[in-house]
Amino acid sequence: QVQLVESGGGLVQAGGSLRLSCKFSGRTFSLYAMGWFRQAPGSEREFVAAISRSGSRVYYADSVKGRFTISRDNAKNTVYLQMNSLKPEDTAVYYCAAHRSSGEQFFDRVWEYETWGQGTQVTVSS
Repeated sequence: QVQLVESGGGLVQAGGSLRLSCKFSGRTFSLYAMGWFRQAPGSEREFVAAISRSGSRVYYADSVKGRFTISRDNAKNTVYLQMNSLKPEDTAVYYCAAHRSSGEQFFDRVWEYETWGQGTQVTVSS
């Protein structure tokens, strides 16, 4: 089965940058659309960014548009989230997720993803 392992989280000052990575294993990575979500304490899990199987299509939440960039390397079975100009409100546990896709779609709903990683903590100090 698919396994996802996130890394790259940490503590950063406001205005700083982090790059999250999510390593995929167990199936053919290029057949899966991928997404990043986040969950702050006391809040529901929310969509951050999504990317289609080949990486040709990407989609972002309004709150991160222009600051975050999602990308993937199908040769390395890895999806990335480059986060710039971080704000304290970006503090959350960040999760990557995988959806077996039949085409170049992207997905922005929690329920659309069948496999999740364990999450990585991102803390942005003011």
